[in-house]
Amino acid sequence: MDPYADPLAFGQRLQILRVRRGLTRDQLGALVGKSGSWIKGLETGRLKTPKLEVVLALAESLRVHNVADLAGDQSLHADLFVGPGHPRLAAVKAAVDAFPVAAVQEASSIAHIRARLARAWSARHSAPNHREVVGALLPGLLRDAQITVRQADTGPERRAAQAVLAEVYSLSQFFVSYQPDAALLWRVAERGMVAAQELEDPHAIGMAAWLTTQAHRDAGPAHFDAADAVNLATLRYLEPLIRDEEVPPDVLAITGALTFEAGYTAARRGATGTAWRYWETARAMAGKLSEGYYHPVTSFSQAIMGAHAVTVAVELRQGGESVRQSAAADAVTIPSRPRRARHRVEQARGYHLDRQPDAALATLEKPTRLRPKPSNTTGSPSGSSSKRPSPRARPGAGAHPNSLSKSAC
Repeated sequence: MDPYADPLAFGQRLQILRVRRGLTRDQLGALVGKSGSWIKGLETGRLKTPKLEVVLALAESLRVHNVADLAGDQSLHADLFVGPGHPRLAAVKAAVDAFPVAAVQEASSIAHIRARLARAWSARHSAPNHREVVGALLPGLLRDAQITVRQADTGPERRAAQAVLAEVYSLSQFFVSYQPDAALLWRVAERGMVAAQELEDPHAIGMAAWLTTQAHRDAGPAHFDAADAVNLATLRYLEPLIRDEEVPPDVLAITGALTFEAGYTAARRGATGTAWRYWETARAMAGKLSEGYYHPVTSFSQAIMGAHAVTVAVELRQGGESVRQSAAADAVTIPSRPRRARHRVEQARGYHLDRQPDAALATLEKPTRLRPKPSNTTGSPSGSSSKRPSPRARPGAGAHPNSLSKSAC
């Protein structure tokens, strides 16, 4: 059942969201200072909807986006988990909102901006304080890239400048994600899409679509259709291009990344066959890339497919399959530090699904070892492995996981 569909009683929404979160009634009750039997009373309708402060506590424990998702009353809309944001957020926002129409500053060279952009992507993947580093670099990158586009004299120059600007917007979306400014996130996503469409470059269009798909999906189940619309339309545009034997690796990689995203959304919907079919198609695309290739934006590569398999299994509530895929993927070191950290969380979720809480905690406590950082913006780190998960039978259903998982990491 869909907890966002109307009409549903409060207790029904509570039960569906609790199960998706992977909590027992006793566990959820303990989080809000109540008993499991009290939670059961709410879910069965024996007890009336509690007071607002209790509803807020339940919503926070269930990690829903806003209280209306639980209460079913859109007039009660209130975003949860809103904090002050990163200290660099204000400067990045100001740079995004600025419009340098009459800039007297001379435009930087494309090569110079690309070198700074490469440094930012490298920090994104390898620096322990990557958000701080990227946040410090973004205002200048946004300003200079916009000025370079405006001051371009020829068609080729403008095209090259537009390509850089589109990539700067992609980097900006990584920084803005998980910050308490949804409007800014969508502004960046839309500008990135416009810049990519004006450029008419398949790779740039694919990157913008990949990020926009994630923004839609992370907005909640009500936006899954919008995520699929962007994702599948872009795949229809890209798939004929990758049939060419001379297809550039970045175009093949972004097509593979979008293919996996379609499977990820299907997994979030609970569509088992569709999710694994997309994953298998994406794995075949990854197999056509070189062993050392690693896409700097999406992390798509041969090395990432094992981690992607764990994610699919977890979202499908397949505890045993999650653990099997986790074991297969653990032999592969993912070059990107934040993507590696997210994989640890997914592995822990898999163990939790398989009712192995001690293993889940041990997984989260494992040290994260650094690997050589990606060497350039076409994604080619040294020393990365290409080992893929071993073939497996179709997974069966398992317990229920924590269903909140972000993919733009």
